[in-house]
Amino acid sequence: MTYGSSGDLQRYAEVIVKVGLNLQPGQRLLIGAPIVYIGSVPLELAPLVRAIVAEAYRVGSPLVEVIWEDPQLQAVRLEHAPAGSFEEVGDWRYRAGLEFVERGGAILSIYGEDPGLLAGHDPGNVATLKGQANKSTSPLWQLLSQGAVNWSAIVAPVSGWTETLFPDLPATEARDVFWDTIFEICRAKEADPVAAWQQHLSQLAVRAETLNRRRYQALKVTGPGTDLTVGLIEGHLWHSGGLKSQAGISFTANIPTEEVFTLPHRDRVDGVVTSTKPLVVDGVTVERFSLTFKGGRVVASEATNGASALQNLLDTDEGARSLGEIALVPHSSPISQSGKVFYNILIDENAANHLALGQGYRFNVEGGAAMSAEEFAAAGGNSSLIHVDFMIGSGQMNVDGIGEDGVTEPLMRDGEWAF
Repeated sequence: MTYGSSGDLQRYAEVIVKVGLNLQPGQRLLIGAPIVYIGSVPLELAPLVRAIVAEAYRVGSPLVEVIWEDPQLQAVRLEHAPAGSFEEVGDWRYRAGLEFVERGGAILSIYGEDPGLLAGHDPGNVATLKGQANKSTSPLWQLLSQGAVNWSAIVAPVSGWTETLFPDLPATEARDVFWDTIFEICRAKEADPVAAWQQHLSQLAVRAETLNRRRYQALKVTGPGTDLTVGLIEGHLWHSGGLKSQAGISFTANIPTEEVFTLPHRDRVDGVVTSTKPLVVDGVTVERFSLTFKGGRVVASEATNGASALQNLLDTDEGARSLGEIALVPHSSPISQSGKVFYNILIDENAANHLALGQGYRFNVEGGAAMSAEEFAAAGGNSSLIHVDFMIGSGQMNVDGIGEDGVTEPLMRDGEWAF
């Protein structure tokens, strides 16, 4: 398969532009503006980007710009740059993103990263580099988290990542298999992928609407190594992958998506939770880790591998030890049933129930888009430079909703919806 000219690639581009972004006639598009852990576009993804750009112009965009990068330059910098220089960050990429948002433009980020690219480099330097980048992108991320414009984050295979997932295949075959996998989980193989996505998003929306009607004050999450109570913010809203910008444009923030999610209360999380899938943090794979919460904050952590990287993540800032999201995903989701760990948050989070350390989304609370930072904090929302999802779900997990009267009812049993 020559993916650059395949029908699957064209259908994927159509899904990205029409479902992910829902790009409007006359709306500008910036591809590659960094948002939290996602950077600019790797050069090797040019065939995909060309297909996206062509589709964007076909729907009526007057201007599409792309921010390119060579990811290997990060490793080159860590190896050769002077000691103490890793706080230096060029902010032109983030300022470009702000300019597009301020003019009502859409933002697309492509998450394709070699999970082992920065392995072997000084973890402190890696953490500093990533931390400074997160500080620079924070104003842009805050706007996107408030739904200022329609935006989307998608996935695409790159060198290094491909070899990690398919180590026993020749490079060309591995690349083709990986692209085929992406097309499958992103519904690009459907005869009418846009219609397939509309049906899928409608089903997710029904789940979110049902949860919104029930108005739980907390969720009880149990499973092997997990016994956690997650208090929910008053006026919390459940959302699915289908969102709406402040201008009323519907969009899908992540492609793929299988979740419904809401906002925990920053100070009302207690118990212990154990991960069910690895998490890549600054080039280090953190495995089988557990977090103990008290009064909403992580007070203890353990990991069989990558404990130092996990600790660095928790020490990012004041809000990094509290939760910004809880999401429910059935164990029967297509990504879960693939049986693969992708070492990529955007894919792996759609295989299992998950939590996110760090920044909460303001659109997950009634009136949140209009809240100031102080008002969001007073309501119980968490703020941080990070938003890092980690997977906790499995076929052995149960979730109960706790009503305002203290009565509990089952939401999930053995990893599947109970209603």
